[in-house]
Amino acid sequence: MFAIVEVGAQQFNVKKDDIIEVHRFDAVKNDKVILDKVLLVYKDKKLEIGTPYVLGAKVEAVVLKQMMGEKTTAYKYRRRKASHWEKGHRAQLVELKIKSIELA
Repeated sequence: MFAIVEVGAQQFNVKKDDIIEVHRFDAVKNDKVILDKVLLVYKDKKLEIGTPYVLGAKVEAVVLKQMMGEKTTAYKYRRRKASHWEKGHRAQLVELKIKSIELA
């Protein structure tokens, strides 16, 4: 059994006990989170596709931790000029563990 869920502006293909990293939202460690924007569910060789979401389907997850993502660096260099700049960014993430996928 697997499902495709939408969290923020991202979509994830999840199964039970999967761990996903999503953009940070207000939650603390061990909080239970219900993801109700389920786009697709596959269970017992039966495929349910939502328009846009599957009615009554939900994915339950628990927050493992809040963390910072890997650092990404942007560097701009102009040849033959004394001009360059460098900027860094680290995304703030929440790590979720999928507990169950339910279909009504």
